[in-house]
Amino acid sequence: MRLLSRTLILFVAMMWTGCGGSPSSPSSSANLTVMLKDSPYSDAKALLVTFSDVSAHVAGSASDSGWTTLPFAGGATSRTCDLKKLVTAQDVLGTGSLAAGHYTQIRLTVSNAILYFDNASTGAACAPAIAAPAGQSVQVGVPSGEVKLNREFDVSSSGATTILVDFDGDQSVRQTGAGAYLMTPVISVVSVQ
Repeated sequence: MRLLSRTLILFVAMMWTGCGGSPSSPSSSANLTVMLKDSPYSDAKALLVTFSDVSAHVAGSASDSGWTTLPFAGGATSRTCDLKKLVTAQDVLGTGSLAAGHYTQIRLTVSNAILYFDNASTGAACAPAIAAPAGQSVQVGVPSGEVKLNREFDVSSSGATTILVDFDGDQSVRQTGAGAYLMTPVISVVSVQ
């Protein structure tokens, strides 16, 4: 009887250690790029929006865990985009390596937004920083800068995945009073390739 108990315990221990890891856990590395475009915002010459985080959430994780941050170009801590320049174009918001697997959400965090009424910005549509255009400007309040896009997608180790998101400036920015503006980001996934 004692031999049978020891054999059973040894068998269970071997099975447990031999089956390490979750069957749904991603096991290899893959590349994900999040691209940004904009539906037009008609009330200004430039709308500079600063993003402080772009993340992807792996399936099967608790809501607060399982997020992988996609780095900004050049190791920058944020990326500013002039949404007016992205009406007819698109630019990279974040790109990086993450575990291959099934993902359920993209999270974008907007930390700052400024409207410029007199002049357009110069240079790139997205960069770590964009020079402020001359003329009248107004800071846009961003009370809830975090946007979670509930769109499932797979990232394969055999190729790169690109997600195109559309930041709708007209739906996102509202005038709230005499010269005051408020942003509630309205962003949607256009495509996953």
